[in-house]
Parts: sequence; C-alpha cells; structure tokens
Amino acid sequence: MILIDGKKTAADIRAELGAEVAAAIAQGHRAPGLAVILVGEDPASQVYVRNKERACAEAGIVSFPHHLPATTTQQELLDLIHQCNANPNVDGILLQLPLPKGLDAQECLLSIDPEKDVDGFHPVSVGRLSLGLPGYVSCTPAGVMELLRRYDLPTSGKKAVVVGRSNIVGKPLAMLLARSGRFGDATVTVCHSRTPDLAEQCRQADFLFLAMGRPRCITGDMVREGAVVIDVGINRTPEGLCGDADFASVSPKAHAITPVPGGVGPMTIAMLLSNTVQSWRAHRAGV
Repeated sequence: MILIDGKKTAADIRAELGAEVAAAIAQGHRAPGLAVILVGEDPASQVYVRNKERACAEAGIVSFPHHLPATTTQQELLDLIHQCNANPNVDGILLQLPLPKGLDAQECLLSIDPEKDVDGFHPVSVGRLSLGLPGYVSCTPAGVMELLRRYDLPTSGKKAVVVGRSNIVGKPLAMLLARSGRFGDATVTVCHSRTPDLAEQCRQADFLFLAMGRPRCITGDMVREGAVVIDVGINRTPEGLCGDADFASVSPKAHAITPVPGGVGPMTIAMLLSNTVQSWRAHRAGV
C-alpha cells in the first residue's frame, strides 16, 4: 500500500517554486506578490492565513497582508479588492472565507480580476476549465491531480468516482478527471448525499475521491481491492482530525491512499502558490 505524503510533496513544490523565483530575482525581476485579505477574527481563518503567509515566504513570494476588522463594510472591502486589482506588484488575490455576516462573498469574489484569481473561483476560471483551456484551477482539486502525477497514478481508462459535488472540489475535480491525457481520460461518476446505493457506486471505482465532509463515512466494505483512495475530507472530531474514509478499514484494501491530516490538505496551499507563480510568469511575459 502506497501512503501518499502530501506534506512532503507540498514541501517539494515550495522548494521548486522558490528556486525559480530566486533565479528570476537574481536576473533583476521582481518577486511574485500575493494579496491576502482577512476580514474579522475567525480563529480558523487566522490559522489558515498565517500558514499561507508562511508558505509564501518559503517560496519567495511577497505577501501583502490586509487584515480588516469585522466592522468592514461591503464597499470598503470592494474598494480594497479594486486596489489590489490595480497594483502591478500583486499577481494573485486571496480572499479568505468565510466572511463575517453582512458581507456578500459572491460579489467580492466576482470583483477579483480573473487574471489574479489564484483561488480559481471566478466564473471565468471555471469556464476555462470546463472548455479545457489554460487557466487557474481551484487549489484543492489541482493539488489532488498533482499528487496523482507525482506518484504516477494515471487515471486514463479507469473508473473514477467523486463523492461530493461542491463548486470548490467535486465539480472541478470531475472536469479535470474527464480531460484528455494520462492523468485524465477517466470515466467519471459524481455522487452525493442523494445518490442511491452509494456503497455500490464506490465499490465500482478504480479511483475513489472523497469530498463530502462526513467523518469516516466510507468504510472498507465500500471500497474495491486495489483502489486508489484520495481523501479530501477534513473533519474535526473529539478524537482529532479525520477524513471521510475510515482509514483503519479502507487502507488495507487500497493500492494507494492519502492520510488525514498530511494528505491533500498541504497541497491546497502549495497549489495556491503555484497559481500565484503562474500569474507572475504571465505578467512578466506581458500576457
């Protein structure tokens, strides 16, 4: 059984990005820049933002932090986003969600310049993904695909089941798996809470991607022998963090599996950095 190490893979990606950025700076180019906007005092969001800012520093990306009070108005937040859109030193804009009550997250996300949408949430980014065009892919599904590539787990010609249909993970992941290529060309089924006989659908999967947000809801009897199981779920329980898979019963049957924590989670931030560097490259090239 292959235990897929997302923590090490993310560290490798940060090192690779850092080397590229350092070489460019040595040639006289500016560093990539990421604007990080945090509104309010949500403890989990503060931890996420600190982790992202620390990862930026490791990869040579300049972080432009904007920590705003919960009393910030919608117009004030939109004005800040527009300032970041206009700042030539900012290649990417990260708006940390959730926002405090009274603020319209959708309006704010739509106001981000699609060329700086390194979270991959803007309809332009989603549309480009659906058409198979280059663009920014939502960071978590992008991280999943990067793990498949780096561990050489091709999906071409395989049956892939995605459990979860969120706009952030399930839907974009299904589109990536259906794209042409060695790490695409899968026959994809998207399941969700209303799927009849979820267990039978899961048992058909060569590749099983879990993103429902239900602790240990997928058990060993629901997984076929030799399946690849990618667990995107991060659930807080009295016993600590766990995924959507019951690791103890699923892992003996899996050919490869991601642990929780330490699997997909670290890859999300790594792909945010990768998207930021991608935007920086485009800006350097004048695209």
